[in-house]
Amino acid sequence: MTHAHPHASPHPHRHQDQDQHRHQHDTDGEAEILDLDAEVLAGHIAAVTAWLPVQAPPHRIVDLGCGTGAGTFALLDRFPDAQITAVDSSAGHLQRLSRKARARGAEGRVLAVRADLDDTGWPDLGTPDLVWASASMHHMADPDRVLRKVHDLLAPGGLFAVVELAGFPRFLPENAPEDRPGLEERCHTASDRFHAEHVSHRGADWGPKLTAAGFTLDGERTITVNIDGSRSEAVGAYALGSLRRMRRSVADALPPQDLAALDRLLDTDSPHSVLRRDDLAVRTERTVWAARRKN
Repeated sequence: MTHAHPHASPHPHRHQDQDQHRHQHDTDGEAEILDLDAEVLAGHIAAVTAWLPVQAPPHRIVDLGCGTGAGTFALLDRFPDAQITAVDSSAGHLQRLSRKARARGAEGRVLAVRADLDDTGWPDLGTPDLVWASASMHHMADPDRVLRKVHDLLAPGGLFAVVELAGFPRFLPENAPEDRPGLEERCHTASDRFHAEHVSHRGADWGPKLTAAGFTLDGERTITVNIDGSRSEAVGAYALGSLRRMRRSVADALPPQDLAALDRLLDTDSPHSVLRRDDLAVRTERTVWAARRKN
C-alpha cells in the first residue's frame, strides 16, 4: 500500500545529492513498511480479494498506487489468469515489485508503470475489468477527478475496489508503556490532527464519492484486524517502523515526557524497546468499497 504521488521536499534548497540520498532513504524505509504490511496482513488482504463481487474472473487488472505489490500479488493469487498493470510514482517501489514478480515466475503477467496519478494525463492503462486502489485514494490531490478517470477507464460492467485502513494500526496495550500509560492513544490523537490538516481525504466515506462519479455501489465491507504479535518478529518490526513514521508527524505536538517515552520504545538498544515487548498486537480496520461501471 502506497500513495501514488510524490511529496515536495521540505528542504527545497538542500544540495541535490543530499536531497536524493534523503529521498532514497525515505523510499527504502517506506518500502520496508509496505513489505511488512503485506506479510502481517496477508490473510486480511486475501479476505478482501476473496470478497470482491466480480461477475466473472477479470482478465485485465490495474493496481493504482501499488507500492511494493501487496495488492498486486494478492490479486494474482485470487485471479491466476489475469494480467496486472501495477502503477506507482516510486521507481524504488516498482523495482522491488518487479523483483518479486520475477521470483514468483510471474514477470510476464505484471507490468510495472511509473506515473503520478495527480497528473491530468495518465499513461495508457488499457481497458481493465478490475481496478484496485488500496490506501492510495486518500492521498490524491483531487480524488473526485481520479474517480471519474477510473470510471472512464473501466470496461463496461467493470469493478473498482477502493480499500482503506482506518488510520495507523495500534500495537500496544492501553496501559502501556508502564511509565506513560496511554501513550499510543495520545500519539494517534496528535497524528489524526496532523493528517486532518495535511491529508484531508483520509477517513472519507468513499461510497457517496463513487456514486457521484457515475458508479453503482455494489458492496461495502469492513474487516476488523486483531493479530496477536507476541511471537512474531514481523509484528515487532512492523510496530517499530510504523511508530517511527508516526513520530515524524507528532513530535511537535507531544509533551516532552511522552516524546521521551516514545523514543525509548523506538530505541532498539533500550530495554524498553518495542522489539523487546511480548504484548504487541496489530489492531485496525480495513474497509473496502466495490463499485461497478454501468454497462
